[in-house]
Amino acid sequence: MTTAAGAAKRLALEILGWTLLLAGVLALFLPGPGLLLTFAGLAVLSTQYALARRLVAPVRVRAWRAAAEGVETVPRMMMSILGALLVAAFGALWLWSPPTPPWWPLRPEWWLFGGPAVGVTLVVSSVIALGLLGYAAHRFRGKPDAVAQVALMEQRHRVRVAARREARRRLQRLRDKHGA
Repeated sequence: MTTAAGAAKRLALEILGWTLLLAGVLALFLPGPGLLLTFAGLAVLSTQYALARRLVAPVRVRAWRAAAEGVETVPRMMMSILGALLVAAFGALWLWSPPTPPWWPLRPEWWLFGGPAVGVTLVVSSVIALGLLGYAAHRFRGKPDAVAQVALMEQRHRVRVAARREARRRLQRLRDKHGA
């Protein structure tokens, strides 16, 4: 890859990563898949920045653990499906935009605020959640080897974190010893 092509690729990855990260942080406060977008932004940025790699590692481990645990039992799966369908139902309500009901205690502007954009993000979030649940069920349901791989991933992560802590302690002791 030429230098210009490498620089263009790096710039494109950084723009994509920062855009996803910003959208994810905004979606944490607005309707939408905030955590997923935040993680996606950090994952893209982790190809360029060591700090992003360190931030992504524990999130990745926890996400795989949550995916494996989320499909351990049928009631958990059913509750997850029900939650995603409720989010989709609220999204459909936003898209339908019925008039403000007489029992609504706030100003009419606060009834289904945000309009159709909120409805679309709720429906998209629901579809993403159902897709991730399906993937988790396919990957982990009834597959103890896959669940064991997640446990191994967690163990390796703990070892890396402990090694980094020990390296920082050693470095601090050297600085203290040499009066830095």
